[in-house]
Parts: sequence; structure tokens; C-alpha cells
Amino acid sequence: MNWRSAAEFFAMGGYAPFVWGAYGLTAALMALEAWLAVRRRRRACAEAAREPRAREPLR
Repeated sequence: MNWRSAAEFFAMGGYAPFVWGAYGLTAALMALEAWLAVRRRRRACAEAAREPRAREPLR
């Protein structure tokens, strides 16, 4: 497709709410996943630091 202006590009032929909404939702979900991964890692590290150290396995 060829657009004559940036406004036509961002309007996407009338489908802009669907196209930009999909991009926005995808970006938000990717950011949420990254934030949750960092949070899970911090919790796991904190929990591992609280647990007593395991003894060495018997040989």
C-alpha cells in the first residue's frame, strides 16, 4: 500500500483502532511478562536466601 501522508498511514485505511490496539496490547503484555519474570526471580532469590543450606550429599 502507498500512503500520501503520515496521517493516512496512521489511519490505516479506517482500521487504525484495530491495528494500533493490537500493537499496544502486545507491547503491554510483553512489558507485563518481563516485569513478572523479574518479580518471580527476586522472590525465588529471597526465598533461597532464607532457607537453611542443605547438607552435602553422602558419597
